[in-house]
Amino acid sequence: MKKIVLLLFFIPLFGISQVFQHSYKGEKITHNNYTLSYSENHEQAEWVYYILNNEKLKGTTKRTNNFKSDDKVTTGSANPSNYKHTGFDRGHLAPASDMKISRTTMSESFLMSNISPQNPSFNRGGWKKLETLVRSWAQNYEIHIVTAGVLSSELPKLGNSNVSIPKLFYKIIYAPSERKMIGFLMPNIKIKTGLNNFIKSVDEIEEITGIDFFYNLPDEDENFLESNVVYSDWNFTNFSISSSVKNNYSSSTSKSISVQCKGIAKSTGVRCRNKTKSENQYCYLHKNQSSDYKAPKKSNYVGRCNAITKAGTQCKRNASSGSKFCWQHK
Repeated sequence: MKKIVLLLFFIPLFGISQVFQHSYKGEKITHNNYTLSYSENHEQAEWVYYILNNEKLKGTTKRTNNFKSDDKVTTGSANPSNYKHTGFDRGHLAPASDMKISRTTMSESFLMSNISPQNPSFNRGGWKKLETLVRSWAQNYEIHIVTAGVLSSELPKLGNSNVSIPKLFYKIIYAPSERKMIGFLMPNIKIKTGLNNFIKSVDEIEEITGIDFFYNLPDEDENFLESNVVYSDWNFTNFSISSSVKNNYSSSTSKSISVQCKGIAKSTGVRCRNKTKSENQYCYLHKNQSSDYKAPKKSNYVGRCNAITKAGTQCKRNASSGSKFCWQHK
């Protein structure tokens, strides 16, 4: 399967980072708070990307429910009437509740380019729960979100229109400051089980969608982040997660498995390339960057090094500051 390349680089644009310079099947459309690739063959987005943080969640703009065509789509987007009497909801990809920062962003969230046919019980049930969970994460750190339906040639259409009805919807969450990613892949039906059953690695979602997400990350970072989902890195408070899922998606923290250090090298400003088996995922050089690091207490000792040399005598050097040993023996 040929992958679409999503190339990330960060240039501020109207409050959102312009991150997509890539080859893609659809037409790239940029709005004030989200960017999308519009697929004319399916009359909806193949992906919608936006950034969410606590500041944006503080917006107070009320929901408008003003669904309308997207004039930026040169081939013409779907229109609200395509969904009438079909039994499907006009489901948001970038949720209206994530776009309350201004009247403009709220209004743009109701553009039909940001809408996909969703089973009502899915849209108002499992999908809504997932959106709520994602917002709870954005209250603590900035996250990058990519989401849409999984589009393919054999999908049924909505009524007499060309609007495809996805069988699956995906959502990928990337927290740069926390150096972690998680994905979800959910069927477009009533969700009767916990969100835990739909956790996927980004690699798994890439395989299904044919899209290469976060392409411009350093190769080692991309390979590590997209292949690993560490359950314990994400707060699922108030959301049911089974023990089997915790085990499946916490394997990369096992002490028997080496992972790339999360630390940042001071000399280069990029992520350390060392491998570590430490539970907190920091190597010995960068263990002091971990949030749970406790610096050892320094000794007030002043005097001769306490080390015994190979000859069996006490070292003649003076001890280093804050230690009972010299530079060679500490």
